[in-house]
Amino acid sequence: MSSTELTDLAELDAVRVYALPMRNRFRGIEVRTGVLLGGPAGWGEFCPFEDYDDAASVPWLRTALESCAGGWPAPVRDRVPVNCTVPAVDAERAAAIVARSACRTAKVKVAEPGRPPAEDLDRVAAVRDALGPGGAIRVDANAAWDVDTAVARIAELDRAAGGLEYVEQPCPAVEELAAVRRRVEVRIAADESIRRAEDPLRVALAGAADVAVIKATPLGGVRRALRVAEASGLPCVVSSAVESSVGLSAQLALAGALPELPFACGLGTVALLEGDVVADSLLPVDGELPVPTTAPAPDPALVAAATPPAQVRHRWLDRLRRVHALLTES
Repeated sequence: MSSTELTDLAELDAVRVYALPMRNRFRGIEVRTGVLLGGPAGWGEFCPFEDYDDAASVPWLRTALESCAGGWPAPVRDRVPVNCTVPAVDAERAAAIVARSACRTAKVKVAEPGRPPAEDLDRVAAVRDALGPGGAIRVDANAAWDVDTAVARIAELDRAAGGLEYVEQPCPAVEELAAVRRRVEVRIAADESIRRAEDPLRVALAGAADVAVIKATPLGGVRRALRVAEASGLPCVVSSAVESSVGLSAQLALAGALPELPFACGLGTVALLEGDVVADSLLPVDGELPVPTTAPAPDPALVAAATPPAQVRHRWLDRLRRVHALLTES
């Protein structure tokens, strides 16, 4: 085992389950839950989404243990520009989120199941008004559209935005992304096609995207994500997995270590949570976040306040043990 790796749960000093309510429903999530791991060199966070099976959760644990071992590469910048994230809320609340953030880039969720497309247009137009003409707007469809729907919706949203920076994951399949990219002028960014793919480089090889959205957590750590970014040959945006400040610090370490960072990153997401597990939350100031050298230590009182009922704790600890067993076998 190298100094940047830790694989044995017995080497951990602390294991704490947390549950933090979301300010608004986001990706179908109303409460963000995970496990904080204290190791010999710092803290990590294991928080795969509920729809990830044990095998898909292995990289998330690898990332958390990398943080516990202090295994991040040296940064090339000390601050990272970030976007604010606008959930599928009404236009008035969308504008308020942007105004409160002080960010010059906004990522707007669209194509929420059960919501009419007109709401997306109103939300995007309100964000443009709040940002002003100099701000950048990107939208995220979370793979909700087929090719023809994507082409039509992108044209409408581009007009409502007065120009989109890019559209993130309009369709689920790599071949669909490539087809959309051939038919629209707006940049296409790939997220799920990278972080949930057996081959995260397939997007680049297929000419399916202009931008790669990368996350350290589902790619197995900061160092592994850096290798994916380099091999893709695409400009990269680092995005969070809606972690607490403990887990978010690994994403910031990735953004800090990338040789080039042409776009604002999707890392202002602690603002989506009602509370945090650290006293000094990683919240943007003037649209930027600092690059940490280690994850912040949880505050015992805040962790205690965020501790869920025993049934939830036991379920997550069982999940941690199962995923760890798979990790040690790989």
